[in-house]
Amino acid sequence: MCGLTGWVSYGRDIEHSADILAAMTDTLVCRGPDDGGLWSSPRAALGHRRLSVIDLEGGRQPMGVSGQGAHDGLPVIAYTGEVYNFHELREELAGMGHEFRTSSDTEVVLHAYLAWGEHFAERLNGMYGMAIWDPRTEELLLVRDRMGVKPLFYYPTPDGVLFGSEAKSILAHPEAEAVVDAEGLAEIFAIINTPGHAVFKGMHEVVPGTVVRFSRQGVSERTYWRLEAREHTDDLDTTVARVRELLEDAVGRQLIADVEVGTLLSGGLDSSALTAMAAKAQREKGIDEPVKAFSIDFAGNDERFEGNGIWMDPDTPYAVDVARHSGAEHIVVELESDDMLDPDVRRRVLRAQDLPISTGDMEHSLYHLCKELKRHVTVAISGETADELFGGYNWFHDAEAVEGDTFPWFDAWRRLGGLQTMKDIGLWDRLGLEEYTKRRYTEALEEVPRLEGEDPREARMRELLYLNITRWENFLLDRKDRISMAVGLEVRVPFTDHRLIEYVYNTPWDMKNFDGREKSLLRAAAAHVLPESVLERKKSPYPSTQDVEYARGLRSMVEALLEDGDAPVLRIASEEGIRALLDRPVEEYAAKGGLWSPRAVMERLVEFNAWAEEYRVRLEI
Repeated sequence: MCGLTGWVSYGRDIEHSADILAAMTDTLVCRGPDDGGLWSSPRAALGHRRLSVIDLEGGRQPMGVSGQGAHDGLPVIAYTGEVYNFHELREELAGMGHEFRTSSDTEVVLHAYLAWGEHFAERLNGMYGMAIWDPRTEELLLVRDRMGVKPLFYYPTPDGVLFGSEAKSILAHPEAEAVVDAEGLAEIFAIINTPGHAVFKGMHEVVPGTVVRFSRQGVSERTYWRLEAREHTDDLDTTVARVRELLEDAVGRQLIADVEVGTLLSGGLDSSALTAMAAKAQREKGIDEPVKAFSIDFAGNDERFEGNGIWMDPDTPYAVDVARHSGAEHIVVELESDDMLDPDVRRRVLRAQDLPISTGDMEHSLYHLCKELKRHVTVAISGETADELFGGYNWFHDAEAVEGDTFPWFDAWRRLGGLQTMKDIGLWDRLGLEEYTKRRYTEALEEVPRLEGEDPREARMRELLYLNITRWENFLLDRKDRISMAVGLEVRVPFTDHRLIEYVYNTPWDMKNFDGREKSLLRAAAAHVLPESVLERKKSPYPSTQDVEYARGLRSMVEALLEDGDAPVLRIASEEGIRALLDRPVEEYAAKGGLWSPRAVMERLVEFNAWAEEYRVRLEI
């Protein structure tokens, strides 16, 4: 839910700079279409846009202890996201003498800070990004959830700091500049997603599980949560039962809202398990209304579909089975290629993400899917993080990827031709991506928690899980948050519950795949609510169109770049290499979409060029 922004200045009075604060806040209207608020004082200013989910009337922000816009010398908060254990925290705080005016989780979080200081973060279960200004100490706290579900950025200035849920809110301030240097370009095109790296020069991402404190003395960081290596002592039956218990509890907590909650249903194991558990939880609460489950499909996909080693079969038949089995109301959003090629949609998706990190038609179809969801519900549950946590991707099960000396998803990039295409058009060498990825890979391995005496194979699989959870998943969570919030839809992700993450991360690899199949542990934990068809289905990613008309439309966009002699993308990619890419038969692109394909490289050229022009990016290369 929501978006926040603001700034702190220790060198001048900013209390009456309402026009600047309003401009920063207005960039976040899509994230918070229901309400907005501004708060300012001589040293700090906070802006907020609200998507109303809990306590629709009382949860307005920025919020002070005595109400919205309070100037009582006590802390003020601008908060985004949800805290799923706020009822328990409220009871504990009430027992300590705290009094509440509203039923919102925002007020609970603010009082938790009053009670426990910055260590309140350890007590939260949820997804959140927040800014707390404490006039008593003239300090600003930025706090981000453990898995980084909700984005949060900051940009130090000579006399303070700018901050916001999205880069665009910071860039709306006159002191911020959209500059990207060689390292920022490498981060964009290497698909690494280094925690803390915000691509724009001078800007930083708050690292997941971190509190960042700003004061007159400067800036400091404290990590309040990180993955830890622990010995797993439960047997298989106990482990399956514990995973089921944790997941059902996470789903139950994340169904709490004062608006209707739906699910994103692909027909794969992850989304099917969540949909079925959500339907079960609703029935147990005595709610007769069926859960609404939404799927995406492409016109003509049944006749056109070809299995290609990544996508094995169409999603819709499996989604239908799950909806029928669980009693959910199934809604299919069917798209034409023109829907994904629509220039307005592509611009909106680019603006939502602030960066040209494109998965192509998958992002644009996701936008349409979220837009349709928003017509029916305000909150949706989605299955991100299951593959990273339970070992679902092909690269967990391919010896070459497992034994490789780089990020495991690079194996898919290599096998499907995207990596070679990056080299053919000159991007790989021009941006020094070989050296950059090696450096980032080495840094990431140094972070991995170790278990003394662990078997070498287990230790290696722990490394791969860590890389996926802390790098690759950052990309997917950010994509889902940005695109869904661009239409005012809140997406919740039960697989990111930190209790589940901590438990499954330390479960031995042989338990995660005890029957020789990917995600065996999750299959067993969800078997009681799923149809046999889904339990037997092989992993299939989010769908990508195979329509040759989409490939032709994309090709025309790339051709248009070459006709523009001043296209920014030609500063980093070879025109000759791009022309050679276009000389390939268009049918070659049609059936091979997704992030790792040559078609995806074409997508990224188009997106990069549009981004550089839209954001007026100054490239330092």
